[in-house]
Amino acid sequence: MSRIISYSTADKSHVIGFLGAAEHFTAEQQRLAGFMRESARAAQAEVDRQDLGWGLTVPEALEHLLAGHASSAVPAAGNAYAGAMQIVIDCNASDSMELAVYSRPATFFDALDRELRRAGVSVDLLPGSFIMGGLPAEVPFHLPLPSHAMENFGFWPLEKAKPAADAYRAVQDQLDGDFTYELEQLIEKLDFEHENWVESQEIDWYTQDTIFFSITG
Repeated sequence: MSRIISYSTADKSHVIGFLGAAEHFTAEQQRLAGFMRESARAAQAEVDRQDLGWGLTVPEALEHLLAGHASSAVPAAGNAYAGAMQIVIDCNASDSMELAVYSRPATFFDALDRELRRAGVSVDLLPGSFIMGGLPAEVPFHLPLPSHAMENFGFWPLEKAKPAADAYRAVQDQLDGDFTYELEQLIEKLDFEHENWVESQEIDWYTQDTIFFSITG
């Protein structure tokens, strides 16, 4: 089954600020939480239509995250929590854009990271470590993995988009040709997000500082 990797940009503090804040939402958070709950109900309707039966509904999972935990022990709770977490991100982020589609993203990025490391790219810039690296450390709980047992999220500071793109560009001609297209796409998108970030620094209200990656399928 193919997996779609998409991404959006957001203020990391805004995303994390919802997790555990249900009892003391600001007026703006309360407004956005209303949209999140609507989205959760719509997502659950699709789950029900497919008769997936996760044991925990997406609206229930969302309320758990807003209360600051992901404590359900039902076997497929990770699916509901992943769906709910995506809703929290989406309600705080730019429009989502597709990065790529992979049949086995974990296998692909493991191989790409090895190639880049062999070519001299430092460990802290390897794409697999951030595209599939999980949520920020500031998230106050650990999401259980979905039933496919693969991390659904990753993130990367916008200020590091250019250093990563430059590092990949510098060694591009040293890599196996099997990685050429995908790496060019990643470089292009990191360059684009860096340019947007630089241009937006002059906008007073702009605070987006993080690329959030999502893996769905």
